[in-house]
Amino acid sequence: MTIKGTVFGIIYVNEENGYSVIEFEADNNRYFTAVGIFPIVEEGEMLSLTGEFHQNAKFGEQFVVEQVEFVKPSDITSIKKYLSSGLFKGIGEKLANEIVKKFGASTMDIIENNPKELKKVSGIGKAKLASIIESYQVNKEMKESIFFLQKQDITMNIALKIYRFYGDTTITVIKNNPYILVKDIDGVGFFTADKIAMKLGIAEDSAFRIQAAIYHTLTEAALRGGHTCLPDNILISQTANLLKFGNLDAIIECLDGMDNIKVVNVDDVNMVVTKVNFHTEKLIATKLLSLNATAEKWDFDIAKEFEYYQKTSGLELHDLQKYAIKSVFENGVSVITGGPGTGKTTIIKGITSILTNHNKKVALCAPTGRASKRMTEATGIEAKTIHRLLGVEFGRNDGNAFTHNESNLLELDALIVDEISMADIYIFHALVKAMPFGARLILVGDKDQLPSVSCGNILADIISSGLINVVYLTEVYRQSKESAIVTNAHRINEGKMPITQGAKDFFIDTQEDNLGILNAVTSMTKSRIPNYLDINSKEIQVLTPIRKGLVGVENLNVELQKALNPTGQGIKYKDTYFLVGDKVMQTVNNYTVEWKKLGNYESGKGVFNGDIGYVIDAYDDTVIVEFEDGKVVTYKAGDLDELVLAYCVSVHKSQGSEFDVVIIVISGGSYMLLTRNLLYTAVTRAKKMVVLIGSQENIAKTVSNTYTVKRHSLLRHFLLSGKSKVDLLWGIS
Repeated sequence: MTIKGTVFGIIYVNEENGYSVIEFEADNNRYFTAVGIFPIVEEGEMLSLTGEFHQNAKFGEQFVVEQVEFVKPSDITSIKKYLSSGLFKGIGEKLANEIVKKFGASTMDIIENNPKELKKVSGIGKAKLASIIESYQVNKEMKESIFFLQKQDITMNIALKIYRFYGDTTITVIKNNPYILVKDIDGVGFFTADKIAMKLGIAEDSAFRIQAAIYHTLTEAALRGGHTCLPDNILISQTANLLKFGNLDAIIECLDGMDNIKVVNVDDVNMVVTKVNFHTEKLIATKLLSLNATAEKWDFDIAKEFEYYQKTSGLELHDLQKYAIKSVFENGVSVITGGPGTGKTTIIKGITSILTNHNKKVALCAPTGRASKRMTEATGIEAKTIHRLLGVEFGRNDGNAFTHNESNLLELDALIVDEISMADIYIFHALVKAMPFGARLILVGDKDQLPSVSCGNILADIISSGLINVVYLTEVYRQSKESAIVTNAHRINEGKMPITQGAKDFFIDTQEDNLGILNAVTSMTKSRIPNYLDINSKEIQVLTPIRKGLVGVENLNVELQKALNPTGQGIKYKDTYFLVGDKVMQTVNNYTVEWKKLGNYESGKGVFNGDIGYVIDAYDDTVIVEFEDGKVVTYKAGDLDELVLAYCVSVHKSQGSEFDVVIIVISGGSYMLLTRNLLYTAVTRAKKMVVLIGSQENIAKTVSNTYTVKRHSLLRHFLLSGKSKVDLLWGIS
């Protein structure tokens, strides 16, 4: 239904997304609370609200708003109320009556088009007139901008972002070049801008359109494929497909004239890169080379250190582990890579123990909360997320600044980063930027796992450059050999089928079709595995390579929700039901969302991509989640796009995490998806048990499939091309 009326109170406003709780007086004198995404409104504002009444369990009846439009008062009563609402400086109820008495139903037209006429009203002098005109103009420009954006089918929260960015120039800017939104406004892609442009009559071969399509293609390549750049021929072809446009020369011409991209020649191939990615990867390369060149000399008697460490820890270091630790002390930057059971944790403990004994300050970190928690549990030493180590700084316009940076360096002698293959170029750039010269950087990861979901190919590029010390751990130690999970992970990595005979922690449930897989996943998660291991279903994580279809992430979450949480109470947001008790995951880094911890006064800001939690309350358009680290976050309608069900997650999303039990779905699918390193990554997520569900044929195909998507990046090139300059800078011959 649509209701017209006046804002008479503002209870709550989320400045980030416009979610508001408004007290509203309808024209029929009915009072109620309205909730939803609102434009910038003030008390006294006249609005038309479209939505529905809902009964809120906590707050009673509320009008849940779907659309908001400004209304210009037209009858004498509403004009009086509008003028005396407080929106206009200097106009109270008495003066409003005098103005309406003088101009009647034409009052709003007078204020808008001939405001000097107001001086004919007793009590309005030069100063008061100027104040009234200014108040009206500010209000009018915002309303016109929001109304213009709404006519372009732009949602209210995106419209607010646009208006806050461009202000009074919003309409002019967008009419001139709607494609600028692609570059300036997070959440506006090429297709949205293109739709606006078509309505405004902008030509299909406009340079603005072509350049926006080029930029969109590059950013989508980063977002969807992890590429930091693209070869020019691929970029031109993909841009032409996006535009449905055959004039390649026009694309090439526009490419040459863009100021927000750069072209780098790598092995006679022109790689096109956004300026942001160009500078990010180049600065990473320069800092890594500089750290390698400036490492402080440490004169340790390494043989005595090994002897003391083994005596005090009760751990025996094997030759390769000793070599790894020794090489870390001899190099400014090192990479330690190996699969499960190869001793990475023992090496981290050894490095940390020896350095601590020499009063060196060592820090441990990982890209995600789950990975850092895992690192802490494995080593017994506190590890932080990279974000927490750097310290998120709030109140900055970019929302992604850190306390520690090139002007405020980290205070440490050595930094160990686990699960480095998960890090994208942006967070890694922030990290190395904050490293002091002379300190050592130790990067730990598994080169055979999938690359990061986000942009970059850090571990592979560093290794392939040949300029950084790399230790390959290949020996699987006795205690790990007893685990079929570890044994089969290495077998899969070698292209061999997993062995289940005699295994207590690795099973294959053969299912020939997707319906059989679906039923097996549901029964395994709900009862069979919990009964077998005497555990809660919460300790089981389902992984699948695909998003769509009967056994894709989306449908498996729906079916597992029905099976595991059938009586949960909650809300529906878009196509997802969020119910109390649901397992959920944060899908993007949000540096500004507030959290608190139950039972104490600890609070702060920031939840990050991959954080898993459980819904503890859900009502109206609000969902409250307690994450595994105890953070409690309240999500409103505009924030819920960042949250998904997590009974089942993609293998990519599981990287850096470890779960007691992992169920891996292997159904038919593209050879580009069902790859050996994907299955290897999935298997290595499990601590206590792995169950593969699928046909023997599909499992065998996956094990034998060595296909890897080539990820285009520039870090290796910048390392190789920058070494001589860095050596010269630091006086290295």
